[in-house]
Amino acid sequence: MKVRDWQDIVQDVVDTNADPDSWRAVAGDRQGGLGEDFYVGHPSAGVFLLKTYAKNPYEVRGVGTQVARRIDDDLDSLFANGDRGRFAVQQGPADESEAEKKAKDLETVLQTHAEAPTKPSDLFDDVMETLDSPAYGPMAYDQYGRPDELDGLADTFEEAEGILDAEFDDLVEDDDVGRGFY
Repeated sequence: MKVRDWQDIVQDVVDTNADPDSWRAVAGDRQGGLGEDFYVGHPSAGVFLLKTYAKNPYEVRGVGTQVARRIDDDLDSLFANGDRGRFAVQQGPADESEAEKKAKDLETVLQTHAEAPTKPSDLFDDVMETLDSPAYGPMAYDQYGRPDELDGLADTFEEAEGILDAEFDDLVEDDDVGRGFY
């Protein structure tokens, strides 16, 4: 298992070229410490674990790793399904021309949804497709605690959790912040 900067793991998710709308996630407060734990998984691209915290209002720090090569039957029930919440990984436009095209396409999507009765999840999916999001889907998230699924994943990947916790604690100590920014 290779521990790396959390942004490198997000880039791995982007680079998988897996079906963008098949990703699922679980996130919440880090158990016994500062920051948040975030598991993101795809049936064929694998499961990734990130541990992050906000060092200040402009900088998120953290570590991560890939903990599984795919979501098998044992892991499937631990990831969010349905419309509990949503997450997305975004990439900025390459240039002004692309930004203008995406803005125009996004305006069309929003107008279409404003004029037709659709579900919020349909709007979200259409916006993600319009923006060419490389990864998005349902997410179990608790901003004040930990969803049960997060504890289940932590138990499943106990060894990886321990290694990442040690690296994460070193990062926090080296940053000399004592606590994250709230």
